[in-house]
Amino acid sequence: MAKPDIEIRRDTAPVPYREALAIMTDRNAAIQNAGARELVWLLEHPPVYTAGTSAKGAELLDPRFEVVSAGRGGRHTYHGPGQRVGYVLLDLSARARDVRGFVDALEGWVIATLATFGVAAWRSEAGIGIWTRDIDGAEAKIGAIGVRVRRWVTMHGFAVNLSPDLSHFTGIIPCGIADRGVTSLARLGLRVDPAAWDEALLAKMDDFLARLDRPCPLDPRA
Repeated sequence: MAKPDIEIRRDTAPVPYREALAIMTDRNAAIQNAGARELVWLLEHPPVYTAGTSAKGAELLDPRFEVVSAGRGGRHTYHGPGQRVGYVLLDLSARARDVRGFVDALEGWVIATLATFGVAAWRSEAGIGIWTRDIDGAEAKIGAIGVRVRRWVTMHGFAVNLSPDLSHFTGIIPCGIADRGVTSLARLGLRVDPAAWDEALLAKMDDFLARLDRPCPLDPRA
């Protein structure tokens, strides 16, 4: 199979969430209808809470930032400076047409990237996302996953906590999970800037894409 021609976009200045959502929505439609290039977009947002399709109002504890309906799966999450977001717009009709496999591959991509910085991370029965051991020994979320698939073209993706203000997560129950905390690379004692994160992530991209050509196993977390 020929290597896909995927645009890689890396923004250094924060992109307002509503602006990014509009760009993603337009690009998703263009990939579907006009054969536009697929896109992997790495960026950060100004502080914002986003609500997925399963979000519950009771999980908004202190909405000190704007709350935006995102249209992705999942519940409430936070985006802000120090968190690297990856929006992944790919045409699954040219691959295995497996949404569960796509989510599993996203998780695996982030887990493999964290390993390059010496951080052990994993999938968890607690919920979709990326988990690690916090400084107190408890399991904590270091990365979130939320996707939408329209006519087999993906949008949204993942968010990884490099060095955000973790107090901003206390305005919500992140992803609806109240019994586990949120952590970051900085809290774990690692200073990883966005450029270094992007380089490590993109170095693992071919492995991620190869995973999309195979159907997901019956138990992807095994």
